[in-house]
Amino acid sequence: MKKIILLSILCAFMVNAFAQKQTYDLVNYTLLPLWKKELHANGLQLSTGDEKKGTYAVILIFKAMPSAGTAKQNFDNTWDSLVRGTVTVSTAPEMLPASTEDAWEILTGMAPFADGDNKGVVLQISATGYDKNPTIIIMTNTDVYQKAIDDFTTSLSLKKPTAKPTVPNKTAPTTNTKKEVAVPTKNTGYQFSTTNFDDGWTSTVQEDWVEVTKGNLKVLIHYPNKNADAYNSVLLDGLKHAWDILVAPRYSSAANMEFKSSGSWESIEFAEADMVEKTTGKTVYVVVFKKNFSSGSGKYIEFITPDKKTFEQEFGTYENASANYGSGSGFDKMINMVNYNKFAVAASDLKGKWTSNFTGMTQYVNAYTGASAGTNTHASNENFEFGTGNTYKWDLGVASGFVGNIKFQSVKSTGKFTVVNNWQVKFSDIEGKPKTYNVQFVCIKGARVLWIGETGFGKKE
Repeated sequence: MKKIILLSILCAFMVNAFAQKQTYDLVNYTLLPLWKKELHANGLQLSTGDEKKGTYAVILIFKAMPSAGTAKQNFDNTWDSLVRGTVTVSTAPEMLPASTEDAWEILTGMAPFADGDNKGVVLQISATGYDKNPTIIIMTNTDVYQKAIDDFTTSLSLKKPTAKPTVPNKTAPTTNTKKEVAVPTKNTGYQFSTTNFDDGWTSTVQEDWVEVTKGNLKVLIHYPNKNADAYNSVLLDGLKHAWDILVAPRYSSAANMEFKSSGSWESIEFAEADMVEKTTGKTVYVVVFKKNFSSGSGKYIEFITPDKKTFEQEFGTYENASANYGSGSGFDKMINMVNYNKFAVAASDLKGKWTSNFTGMTQYVNAYTGASAGTNTHASNENFEFGTGNTYKWDLGVASGFVGNIKFQSVKSTGKFTVVNNWQVKFSDIEGKPKTYNVQFVCIKGARVLWIGETGFGKKE
């Protein structure tokens, strides 16, 4: 099976002109027939298997993170954190020749893995370009699904990011461009409340939203709001309710108001109106938009422009977007605005304890009898505690397995950390070796979520 995969993966990242593309984050791909599609907070999972035979194949497309350096550094970091953190790999990955695709440098490596008595092959595709690092991991314990995996890898292509945060250049600083603006946010103590993106957008932390501006364009990424986000079985009624809570109080009048929706699975909410601002008395064109992701992570985004024409020049028309919705484009420009809720991290911001908890459960049912075939559970708790003198303590506890046969594992370490730049932190010892992670803050009302690698941590007061 290993030889077959090595031969087939050489065709990866070539555009398949005969299959309909889908897009997740920066990755364009062709959805595999009959494979299960699951959207998670940090990635997309495609999977298939035969429960009776115990065979399976899983493809994980991870949301692109800021690049940690060279293509090889990015590959090694993700291999250590994503592959070695999931299964037991006894050998170093066997690397294929590096390739390039539209300024992306692509590294592919694979190795045999073991997970208890279960053995198979894991393959990682890591791309580096535009200061981004999208990653795809494929795991299988059989060659039954080899044709499907071949079709998937052959369909892959990457798109250019719409925006990326600028990282300070330590070796060649400039005097006329500020990469991050250190303006303390009121009553929070965090060093950075503004991010200047190199595509012209600027994000600023506000009390109830992140405000993103460029020229005469303004976008408000609203924080989660229990009342506005409450479930409503009638999609448009829910949108009108959210409008009344998030938007209406800041305007004195409205005209040409319309509420629209598109799609059934991961539906789109879209409201528009000409509004008069209470603070300025100006008439502006306002759009409220939300994509209802299956993971529940969708957020209301408010677009404020001088008029409808200005909005459509930047983000496109609703009609054109609806026509392309589901084909990997359409509303992407509006959806991607949520990625501007991103702020740099200073060493002083880390002090204290940060924790991340995860629980999950899968109930299996016999396809022929309908009887229960067992419940598989997974729970984890990970903590970072940052002290004086750039010291830290780290621990991770995991409980997983079928009910009645749950296995417990834990690991911990201590050491010193170094802020490489305001988007990366290096730890002296994580599971026996130094590791460098990409870091960033994402804001919510009254707090921030610290992202270390692919994991979000909340501060424990």
